[in-house]
Amino acid sequence: MRSDLSKQRSKKKEFMLKDRLIKGIEPEGRFKISVVKTTDVVETARQNHSLGPLSTVLLGRALTAAMLLASELKGEERIKLRFEGNGPVGAITTEANRVGEIRGYVKDPGAVLSEGSIGDGLGVGLLTVTKTLYNEAEPKMSTIELVRGDINGDIAHFMAQSEQVLSAVLLDVSLRDDGSVGQAGGLLIQRLPDADEQDMARLQESLSELEPIAEMLDSGYYIDDLMKMASRPFDVKELARQPVHFFCRCSPKRFKAAMSMLHVDDLQSMEGESQEIVCHYCGRKMILSKEEIQELIEKARAKMN
Repeated sequence: MRSDLSKQRSKKKEFMLKDRLIKGIEPEGRFKISVVKTTDVVETARQNHSLGPLSTVLLGRALTAAMLLASELKGEERIKLRFEGNGPVGAITTEANRVGEIRGYVKDPGAVLSEGSIGDGLGVGLLTVTKTLYNEAEPKMSTIELVRGDINGDIAHFMAQSEQVLSAVLLDVSLRDDGSVGQAGGLLIQRLPDADEQDMARLQESLSELEPIAEMLDSGYYIDDLMKMASRPFDVKELARQPVHFFCRCSPKRFKAAMSMLHVDDLQSMEGESQEIVCHYCGRKMILSKEEIQELIEKARAKMN
């Protein structure tokens, strides 16, 4: 009986500590805050893309940032972050939506950095943020220069420049000795109109005293605890919480739809052979049979008549 009870408690604790996002607001309207745990998300990305340590940390931060920004959207609205630089990583692309689906990839999964700071992994370049919103005919796009290349500073800079919102961003990924993800998470605090400079100074002091997010998660603190500690000395009212996970909506049907856009000459070059297709976002491999390729060719020919 005790053994069964112990197992139940262990399963309950494991469930309670799963990747999730929590949102809150200071009751007097001084600021709002989002905190997310993305440990499983980042580890899934590492395994799917066979990432080295440098790419794991940078992609992990970018995945976490995408989810924090997506928490401000509605329904299945989504946001895409594209970091492009002259560093060894080359580029990072992440995408997330309000329902908690996150995915992403790096240009060079095995990139290494012989010297310099982690921001040199991306180097000098651009951050492009694209939002796909309801009732908007075209996606909303903003592009700024990378200021640090470490994801943290670049997201804060984006919020100040493009969103015109003074924000504090903390993103953290820790690695184990074997290269797997220890913990990952982040928080985003956004100033609201009713906040004054003194309020923000007190909040900034609390943030400066926080231990790294990965260390707090590893010590057993959860997103609720992080939200309370980051908001001191103010109280915070919880607005919402939700699970988050690495999820990609790729499918053979979607790949066939994409390939149907190719010119008939390109399709004919594949005639008589099956084709392996790999999704950039999740690394999933799918096979289109030679019969399916032939079907696409015939449809492309029909469009030309």
